[in-house]
Amino acid sequence: MSHAVENLQDVKAKIAEAEKAAGRSGEPVTLVAVSKTFDADQIRPVIEAGQRVFGENRVQEAQGKWPALKEAHPDIELRLIGPLQSNKAADAVALFDVIESIDREKIARALSTEMKKQDRHPRLYVQVNTGLEEQKAGIDPRQAVTFVKHCREEYGLAIEGLMCIPPLDENPGPHFALLKKLAAEAGVEKCSMGMSGDFEKAIAFGATSVRVGSAIFGAR
Repeated sequence: MSHAVENLQDVKAKIAEAEKAAGRSGEPVTLVAVSKTFDADQIRPVIEAGQRVFGENRVQEAQGKWPALKEAHPDIELRLIGPLQSNKAADAVALFDVIESIDREKIARALSTEMKKQDRHPRLYVQVNTGLEEQKAGIDPRQAVTFVKHCREEYGLAIEGLMCIPPLDENPGPHFALLKKLAAEAGVEKCSMGMSGDFEKAIAFGATSVRVGSAIFGAR
C-alpha cells in the first residue's frame, strides 16, 4: 500500500471523528484530495483506493494529466480551487466539474459566456478573501453577499457555495465562522474551507467540503 493511500485512510478517519465530535449528521463532508504538482502515476493509487473528488490549482497543469484519468474513471469529480484567469475560462469549463474560485465580475462574465457556448455547467463557488490579504484572490467579504446575488441575476450563474483560505498566521476559526455566516446570508448551502492543517476545525465550523493535499500526497 502506498503512503498516499495510507494517508488517505487516516484523513478519512479524522474527518469521521470530527463530524462525530461536531454532532453532525446527514450529508457527509466531501474530501477534496488536492493533487496539484503530483503526476498521474502518483494519483492513480489514490483513485484505486476509492477517492473520487480531486482539486487542482492550475488549469494548464490539470489539462496535462486529468483528461486521461477522467476517461478511465468517468465518476471522478474535478475541482478548480486556484485562481482563474479569464483567458482560461473556456478550458476550465471544458475540464472541471466544479469551479471554486470566482472572485470578480470579469471571471463571472467569462464563465457565463463559456457555459452557454459549450452547454456545460460546472457547479460554482465564490471565493471570499476573509483576511483581506492584498496578495490573495477572493472577493471582499463585505461585498460577498451582493456579489453572489449579482452573479445570479446578471449572469445566470447558479452559485452553490463559498470558499476561503484563511491567513496562514491567524487562527482560522473566525474566518470559517465568517464564511459560514456569509453563506447563510447569501442563501448558499456549501462551504469549502479547511486544508491539511485545519480541516478538523473547519468541520466543527460547518465545512461541507475540505481541501486536503499534503496530508494525503506528502510535502511538495
